[in-house]
Amino acid sequence: MQTIIRTFTATENAGLLVQNTQPQHAEQLEELQRIVFPTLADDELILAKHYLRHLEIFPEGQFVITDNGRVIGMTSTMRSDFDMNDVHHSFKETFAGGWMTNHDPNGQWLYGLDIGVHPEYRGRGLARLLYRARHELVKQLGLNGQITVGMMSGYGAVSDAMTGEAYYNELISGRRSDPTLTPQMKIGFEPIALIPEYLNDPVCGNYGVFIKINRDTNI
Repeated sequence: MQTIIRTFTATENAGLLVQNTQPQHAEQLEELQRIVFPTLADDELILAKHYLRHLEIFPEGQFVITDNGRVIGMTSTMRSDFDMNDVHHSFKETFAGGWMTNHDPNGQWLYGLDIGVHPEYRGRGLARLLYRARHELVKQLGLNGQITVGMMSGYGAVSDAMTGEAYYNELISGRRSDPTLTPQMKIGFEPIALIPEYLNDPVCGNYGVFIKINRDTNI
């Protein structure tokens, strides 16, 4: 397994490391999932046993950020030959109940299953560094780029006043910002389609937005 390790250069991030996930991180990752996604349905959370399986299937695609050994950021990925003409799918389908059995070792896209940073460490650019680690892997493996589904996490708060389609249209037209998708779009992700019932989480009204970023885009 090729390990990617980077030390943060920003003063406020001194001592933090982004690196490939190791087996000893699994229990902390399960705990972090529950902190980062507190309203996500229990059967859509990734558990320690799943993270260990990810390391058996695709170890180079799993990343954590640690602070003196404490896991405070993470992302899980797999390779996929995703059908760009049929983007409607669900999170549960894609991550195969957590076991990542849909990983295609010859797939030409890096599919980001999740990404998260502990609330105490947000606002410091750490998610972007996880995206960069993923993009470095894309380039190392010669893949087409990254694909993922972003949670429309600002929608739940206004869902009584507007439809998901209206929220999405305002987002992509630049008339509305979203806590999750706007930062993703700022680093180069392109919104492709709105996906109803992607997951079970009231924060986003169960919506997801399929997004992609090509290999030659700088993050």
